[in-house]
Order: sequence, then C-alpha cells, then structure tokens
Amino acid sequence: MLCIAMAGISIGAQALAHPHVFADVGLALDVGADRRVTSVEVTWRYDDFFSLLILEDMGLDPDGDGALTAAELTALERFDLDNWYEGFEGDLYMYSDGAKLELGAPEFVSVAIDEGRITSVHRRSVTPAPAEGLVIEPYDPTYYIAFEASLPITLPAPCRAEVRKPDLDAAAKKMQAELAQIPEDQFLEIEPGRNFADRIEVTCAGS
Repeated sequence: MLCIAMAGISIGAQALAHPHVFADVGLALDVGADRRVTSVEVTWRYDDFFSLLILEDMGLDPDGDGALTAAELTALERFDLDNWYEGFEGDLYMYSDGAKLELGAPEFVSVAIDEGRITSVHRRSVTPAPAEGLVIEPYDPTYYIAFEASLPITLPAPCRAEVRKPDLDAAAKKMQAELAQIPEDQFLEIEPGRNFADRIEVTCAGS
C-alpha cells in the first residue's frame, strides 16, 4: 500500500479515476534578507484510513489506542521519505518566473500522530529564487494522492501567500475525457493530478 501510494507506479487507468489517499499540506518557506527563498519545510497530514493502514503494515500501535511509544515513533520516522525512487519530485513543484526550481532531497524533521492521523514534516533545499512571484503546486501527478493546501503557509513579512483553488468540475471533465480514450483492458498511467492542484502564489509588498 505504501509503495503504491508514494511511488506512483503504473496501475489500471480506471483505478486512477479518483484519489485513494488524502493529505493536508502545509509549507514554511525560508526567505533571506534578500527576499530569496532557500528552503521549504513541508508538512503532510494524512487521512485517518491511510494512517491506519500504515500503522498496521508496520506493526505499530498494536493496542489500537492511537498513541505511539517513543520507540514506535522512531520506527515511523521517514516512512514516507526513504522509498523515493529516482526521478520522483516529492509531489511538490515550485516555479519562479515560469521556470521550475530544483528541490533537494528530503531531510526528516518530525513525525507525530494525533486523532488517528499521521503528520510528517520534512525539509528540502530550494534553488535560491526571488520570493516575489513564486508559484507552488503540491500535487501527485497520478492523482493517487489528493493533496490540499489547507494547513498554514508561512513565510516572513512582508511576503504572503495566497492559495487559489482549482476548478474541480473542469478538472474532472478533462480527466474523464482522457480516461475515455483508453481501452478498459489496457494498463496505462495518466497524470491528471496537476488539474486538481491548489496553486499557491507568493507576493512581497514594499521594498
């Protein structure tokens, strides 16, 4: 389950008609005195069902009380980071003046569980770029995981971030049109995720 969800392997096209995992996303941007972004801290808060599957798969929380021991939390560290395959971009895309920025490998920050949901935090370096005009899109290209930028997006003043929601109806229609072109007996990977992605736009007021 974990490998399928995080690695995005090819599965039947019809199985990709809707997401199977849901995660809230939060971001904390490091911006220097020159107002250039240098790194980003990424928070993923997984849905309760996926969290339960991960705990069961890893043999954690056997008593089902929703509270992990220190040893169990240590075992859970990097559960969603160590299986990144070559070329996987971490379901986070950042653009400056239309050019995609290079992000570094994930560095573990923390992991916790509350109300039955796993929250993991990692940090990635970013090719330094002006914060002004930065565009960030958190999404899984295959749409196996549905990310929503519903957690705080933080960065130092006077910069601020605005989350623009996608047109879900238009995205669904476009995806269904793509699926309709694929014979049911074929196994192909489609990438409709960006159509459903939240778009985070950064602006910095003043000088």
